Amino acid sequence: MAVQQNRKTSSARNMRRAHDALKTTMAIECPNCGELKRPHHVCGACGYYDGREVVKPEAA
Repeated sequence: MAVQQNRKTSSARNMRRAHDALKTTMAIECPNCGELKRPHHVCGACGYYDGREVVKPEAA
């Protein structure tokens, strides 16, 4: 089993964790209905992708 030889400093620990933060997700406006949606994904509000309807929107 691995056992560390020397204590890792808090500075080194925090520098290692610098890339662990969650990234913000992009949001664009759907050209069909105007709702915000993720790029390259089907719009959840109207069911359109790339100018055509690919799924039927669920009744709210």
